[in-house]
Amino acid sequence: MSSAEARPGAYAGYALDLDGTVYLGEQLLPGARETIACLRDAGRGVIFLTNNPLQSCEGFAARLTRLGVPTAPDDVVNSSRVMVAYLRTRFPGRRLFVIGERSLREELLEAGFSLTEEPKHVDVVVAAFDRGFDYRKLQIAFDAIRAGARFVATNRDPYCPVPGGGLPDCAAVIAAIEASTGSRVEEVVGKPSPVMARSALDRLGVPPGRTIMVGDRLETDIAMGVRAGMHTALVLTGATRRADLAAASVHPEFILDDLRGLLPREAAGGRVP
Repeated sequence: MSSAEARPGAYAGYALDLDGTVYLGEQLLPGARETIACLRDAGRGVIFLTNNPLQSCEGFAARLTRLGVPTAPDDVVNSSRVMVAYLRTRFPGRRLFVIGERSLREELLEAGFSLTEEPKHVDVVVAAFDRGFDYRKLQIAFDAIRAGARFVATNRDPYCPVPGGGLPDCAAVIAAIEASTGSRVEEVVGKPSPVMARSALDRLGVPPGRTIMVGDRLETDIAMGVRAGMHTALVLTGATRRADLAAASVHPEFILDDLRGLLPREAAGGRVP
């Protein structure tokens, strides 16, 4: 089936990835604004999911609004928000060493966690996308984990798509810590984790069978949707190309050139049949 023919029609809930799906850098991708407006006008639930912890949900909502897609913070689920909820449940009151940027650290401080860089005082090492990752941070994580600290991470993305290429992401941080300590990360809360899937479905308030997960990555977006029992659509505007599907271990229900493929051909005037 060609991507032009793969029209998934109307579902009650739409979970949309951001980088490579809705926008790339500071530019909306083709059809994003019109498609999201049409779905909302038809009363469909639309939320945005991202493994990117470099901004808070408020920051992502402001960015979408600035780009022409009015969005409330509660309509965004990012890996840092999920990490805060996870740590509150599994490690309440524990002291953290965070390999991550200011936004994540501030969210954890606001949630009442104590942050420390003293290895013997660290209860949990939290790894995230960090453009300031260096040997000093690796040494602290190494010492803390070797002393008994737990090890969790926001996401396993190898890179974050940006115009002209990509930025090395949290997978590189996880790999460095695992290689040096010999310890495996025990939980990764972002896509394709069931932790992120539950957060998305709870936010939508829609059963998985009436929800479609839309994204540009097979190993995160599509894998999470399949495992959670959602419908899935891959868009070819980001990290995945059609040629990648032949060797893939997970396959989407629909393959779309861009977000406009979400709408039935009959959709017009902001209405989805």
